[in-house]
Amino acid sequence: MTHNYSFKSMVKKYVNSSAVLIVCTVLALVLANSQLKETFLDFWNKEVSLSIGGFNLFSHNGHNMTLIQVINDFLMAIFFLSVGLEIKREILVGELSSMKKAMLPIIGACGGMLIPVLFFWLTCPNDPDMMRGVAIPMATDIAFSLGVLSIFDKRVPIGLKIFLAALAVADDLGGIIVIAVFYSSTINLTYMLLAAVCVAILILGNRRKIMMKNFYLVTGLVLWYMMLNSGIHATIAGVIVAFCVPGSLRKGATRYIQRIKENISCFDEVHTVGKHHTAILTHEEIHKLKSIESAADKLISPLQEFEDSLHNIIGYFIIPLFAFANVGIDLSTMSAGSLVGGIGLSVIIGLVAGKFIGVFTFSWIAIKLGLVQLPQGSNWSSFASVCMLCGIGLTVSIFIADLSYASLGDGTTLLSEAKLGILCGSMLSAIAGCLLLNRYLPKEV
Repeated sequence: MTHNYSFKSMVKKYVNSSAVLIVCTVLALVLANSQLKETFLDFWNKEVSLSIGGFNLFSHNGHNMTLIQVINDFLMAIFFLSVGLEIKREILVGELSSMKKAMLPIIGACGGMLIPVLFFWLTCPNDPDMMRGVAIPMATDIAFSLGVLSIFDKRVPIGLKIFLAALAVADDLGGIIVIAVFYSSTINLTYMLLAAVCVAILILGNRRKIMMKNFYLVTGLVLWYMMLNSGIHATIAGVIVAFCVPGSLRKGATRYIQRIKENISCFDEVHTVGKHHTAILTHEEIHKLKSIESAADKLISPLQEFEDSLHNIIGYFIIPLFAFANVGIDLSTMSAGSLVGGIGLSVIIGLVAGKFIGVFTFSWIAIKLGLVQLPQGSNWSSFASVCMLCGIGLTVSIFIADLSYASLGDGTTLLSEAKLGILCGSMLSAIAGCLLLNRYLPKEV
């Protein structure tokens, strides 16, 4: 029951934030193709500094970062902190907590990463610069995919919802590994050593069960700066911090629950006076209430407390702002060839065909071999329909596209084509998924 409630809360969170994400995506496209496009596009290249004396936190190799770099490197590190916390929770107590639960979404995620890469490689022109984006169609956007699935509400079996959410989480883990391994630049050994010291401090804090959030935030901020200048992509700092945040309680839950029960039992009746029903408490009752509050706070692990406090800022600020800053494509510079050839077509094929074929085929083989079973309450038709939604790759796909092409001298055109391919491929996957789900899901619950 607890796991089911947690899953429903996660779905509700993503469904609500996906609407904000859609609005920001559309608004960015409108502004980038309006009379304000020069102002809009130039705004993101303004330099940003957060300085104390001669030290600027937002500096990379001695140069001030631009606003879009702060969004993509700093704010997205917070996003990956949230993703890391979610992955750790799923591994500890969720749908990835046992081999039986995890096998189907992990196998599906492996197919959903390998086959899109293969399709991109087969269809992309043989150009080393273009091939840098081979990992773009790997990702599944959990917010958008669950948002689309929510349209069908109770018609969707809970097993299919859990499968899609767990697959997207496993997908994110794969994307993090790819970013760490393939999108790092020349290593600066000094900063790398300092980053290693920060990681050692975080691991020690975890082993000593340090429960103060500020310890992980401050150490994580130092780690982020060291990794930013070390050559390892800075967003990986968020994931490292997440996996070091304790997911257990320092002294277990029993003593805190017992304290709450004992203190609550002392409140037979609370006396109120006046038309506003003002509560009149004795000093002893106030002390007991504070003891209940303290015990309740200690019942929430740092991992869950972090995750809960971050989900609003991630869903309603960081991801919408990321989309607003990165999805603004000047369509006047695009041609029909952007979608019928080159990177745009490769991304579309990778997302629409590659993700579906990869997830469905790998899952089908695993099920036929008897390694796993179809999600509870589903059949092959409804399962295939959900696999179609896995081609909705927005946030992480755009992030990888930026890592692939933004640093190239002539990367602006390649980046715009990739983003257009991501938007079109995601939209086609969403439409196809909706049509299939509407046909194959039960008409009535």
